[in-house]
Amino acid sequence: MAYGTGGVAGMIRHRGDEYVVTMAGADAELGSYPTMEIAKSALHAHMTPGAEWPTFREH
Repeated sequence: MAYGTGGVAGMIRHRGDEYVVTMAGADAELGSYPTMEIAKSALHAHMTPGAEWPTFREH
């Protein structure tokens, strides 16, 4: 789970050899990425402009 200043921002799930990003409240996945670091960057890029780097916690 990714937490921003306003609460849950989204989540990253490991599926096979990819990492799938879903933003909080979204009905569809944002995309899949080859590494966790790229997935984290993608999630942050889709947060509100100027948002601080989220806190990531394993759920």
